[in-house]
Amino acid sequence: MSELPAGGRLSAFVGHQLLGSGLQLDLIELLRTQDPKQTPVLVFEDATGRQIDLDLRQTSSPVEDLSINNMEAPATRGRGRPKLGVKGREVTLLPRHWQWLEQQRGGASATLRRLVEQARKDSAVEDGRRAAQSRCNRVLTALAGDFKNYEEATRHLFAGDEQRFLACIKAWPLDIRVYIERMAAGAFE
Repeated sequence: MSELPAGGRLSAFVGHQLLGSGLQLDLIELLRTQDPKQTPVLVFEDATGRQIDLDLRQTSSPVEDLSINNMEAPATRGRGRPKLGVKGREVTLLPRHWQWLEQQRGGASATLRRLVEQARKDSAVEDGRRAAQSRCNRVLTALAGDFKNYEEATRHLFAGDEQRFLACIKAWPLDIRVYIERMAAGAFE
């Protein structure tokens, strides 16, 4: 299966046919040319598989509203280092955990950051596989929820059985099958 394209790409379907894929503004222009009486259009974020609604009146990238209402006085300074993106939040640990953290190089915060970074590295492959399964499942449900073999395909997706998954979807309409295969990239590794 091919790798997903990077960026904020979207894909639009009318019935079983892929209408088009591209960036948001390109897809909006394409959708404006469609007959509004046609079958409803389903639009998906390629990166997440989430179904979204597009505002066809949009003509350019959304710009932050700079009205006077948004120009409020800055909030009082809280915990953390906001300029660095650090936010102070509560962590609940047992006393023995706090004792151990206080004895570590750099203190509790630095040690927790190191532990979290190591855990992220250790689980990156599994996290990627789970994200791909979720992305594919969202699209499966929306586009193929009433197709023959839908339930079996979903079982094989989460079981990590790529061959059986592909066998379940091989009779589905071409555009839907190809898109679902793209959404499943990384789900079986």
